[in-house]
Amino acid sequence: MKIIVAIKQVPERDARIRIDAAGKWIDLQDVEFMLNESDAYALEEALLLKEAHGGEVIVVSAGPERVGQTIRETLAKGADRAIHIESDDLANYDALGVARLLAAAIEDEEADLILTGLQSDDLGLGQTGVILAELLGLPHATLILKIEKTDKGIRVLRELEDGWFQHLELPTPALLTIQSGNTKLRYATLMGIKKAKTKEVQRLTVSELLSDEPAVEIGEPVVVLEKVMLPNKQRTTQMLGGTPAEAAAALVEKLQFEVRAL
Repeated sequence: MKIIVAIKQVPERDARIRIDAAGKWIDLQDVEFMLNESDAYALEEALLLKEAHGGEVIVVSAGPERVGQTIRETLAKGADRAIHIESDDLANYDALGVARLLAAAIEDEEADLILTGLQSDDLGLGQTGVILAELLGLPHATLILKIEKTDKGIRVLRELEDGWFQHLELPTPALLTIQSGNTKLRYATLMGIKKAKTKEVQRLTVSELLSDEPAVEIGEPVVVLEKVMLPNKQRTTQMLGGTPAEAAAALVEKLQFEVRAL
């Protein structure tokens, strides 16, 4: 199987966040970056399929030069080669624009399976993978926990709401967005880190993609991020009146629907 995994580099979860001067994104100075969590699970699923059935795992990612560090991490874990779409202004692209870049970079690979994370840890849109499937004309499924290869294609396990799950069978080629947490992520071994230094990383610029693929039009973003704000943290106290039973019921309701702790 030839499997392509789309990954994204995102700020570390524990990074100290400050809003930049324009107020439209965070200040990226002194911020450490990491592989997006659900993308890491997508990579793990691809590596498991490769180990079971053979083939090749190709990683694709868009972003500035620093993304190369995260790409090397995926190669050290077992990916065979990578495609890096070099772009210093990726923040100006919406999900449709990013999906168009990815589609232009991978459509000639003719992969059997394309995997993405369910959503990114920074924007959390959950749209890029689905849009990419539409651009490539592929069947797709989301919230995938498990993938099995069959004689006719693949069989997947989807997570639904309230503890419900769904089995689906899809022909290949297909695109899946992977949910986090169903498998144990592997660490890069010392041998893997050494091998990663010799693996191929194809670097493409946006202008090269557009010149090679004249039919691809990135266009103006459909969705524009106007402003970001840090959450307003403050301590408040609410007194719940009524009988003990009424106060308890009101407390449970607030924990369920406001705090979402139950």
